[in-house]
Amino acid sequence: MTRSRRLRILSLDTTGKAYAMKHYKLDKSQIRDLAVGYGLAMVTDMITVEGYPVGYMYRDEPEDEHDSGWRFFAGNESDAYIDNPKNFSLLDVNVIANYDETIIPLLASPAGAAFDKGDEGDTFYDVSE
Repeated sequence: MTRSRRLRILSLDTTGKAYAMKHYKLDKSQIRDLAVGYGLAMVTDMITVEGYPVGYMYRDEPEDEHDSGWRFFAGNESDAYIDNPKNFSLLDVNVIANYDETIIPLLASPAGAAFDKGDEGDTFYDVSE
């Protein structure tokens, strides 16, 4: 029997109890150095588990020295999906860049930046307020 070599994470609920293991689409050996040094970001499982590309991304003020402030969504998440913290992971921005390299040119954008690929899904448009 072969063990899966996909990235897995044991998630913790607010009480510190483990509740699930996630099986990411990319294997650890597939992660290349594409966007190193940006820190951590929140990303939905639609991207990292289901394999959808990034469709919407925005940058908040970082919460601490490890947080990049970036938040990544596929764009097809329902409100109920977004309201469930189990549908998110905190990952290095480099890992997320390996799922969708089109985010890389935008990563130096300041807090307050927001980008959406729109209906055609090929090019990010600046939707910052």
